[in-house]
Amino acid sequence: MTTAGDLSVELAEIPVGKYLGEREVEVTAELVARFAAGSSPFGGPIAPALIGSHEPWRFPGWYPMEVRGALHSRQQWDLYEPIPVGSRCLARAVVAERYPRRDRHVIVNEVVLASADGRPCARGRTHMSFLNRQPEGFVVDAGREQRPDRKFAPAEAPAIELIEDEPHLLTPELCLAATDGRDNYHSNPEIARQWGFPAVVVQGVFNANLVSALMTRRFGEGWFRGGHLDVRFVNVIWGGDTVQASVAVRELVEEAPRRRALCEAWVAKLDGTVTAIGSASAIVDA
Repeated sequence: MTTAGDLSVELAEIPVGKYLGEREVEVTAELVARFAAGSSPFGGPIAPALIGSHEPWRFPGWYPMEVRGALHSRQQWDLYEPIPVGSRCLARAVVAERYPRRDRHVIVNEVVLASADGRPCARGRTHMSFLNRQPEGFVVDAGREQRPDRKFAPAEAPAIELIEDEPHLLTPELCLAATDGRDNYHSNPEIARQWGFPAVVVQGVFNANLVSALMTRRFGEGWFRGGHLDVRFVNVIWGGDTVQASVAVRELVEEAPRRRALCEAWVAKLDGTVTAIGSASAIVDA
């Protein structure tokens, strides 16, 4: 049986509504540097919009005992206001949902980040999927993404605007940084094999963070104040892959006194294999 240490408990001990606790998060320059660097249009340096990406794994008690083959399947974020570097915020986590999905069961960890005076800054919902039964051999191999049922693509309709990132090669150093410096199946090939994978599985949040960086670059404050993200992780990024994020503005809708840009977002390998796809939106001036 493969477990995730302090995260794991018996499945019966993970009911929906289970409060996982709270922890104070000090948004130090070091924390931000590990995640990303930069400043903002807010008059001082602020944390990246998805600075709370790793918070779900800092709360124990929401993983089942058997975690071999676990995959991050979906990530959602609602963004309300930026978090300044040097500030403190409070992270609270709860098991928000559980549901079946094909041969797996999914547990959703909802984390809310609030400012020191209690104002919500961001809400994230992390969907982790776990196998109901263990198969022989690898759980997922590199050939799976070539199957017809693993082919995904953005809409073919012309975009109002297309925003593209530069390609990113997932080196061992970047894989380790993407998992917040932790030694696990997202950074260590041997641990990956123990967990049922032939190679390092790049942490799913890397997809979301690439999309968030594009939304930040294009929409700035409109992403930090009112941004929404909902992406599904549909194929694995393996260590050594090169991926590129794209955002297509599909529609502008009224949200008085301004407008909201409704976007399609995806991440793909150089051969066109889509690893994540979903929606994002941000506020724009009228």
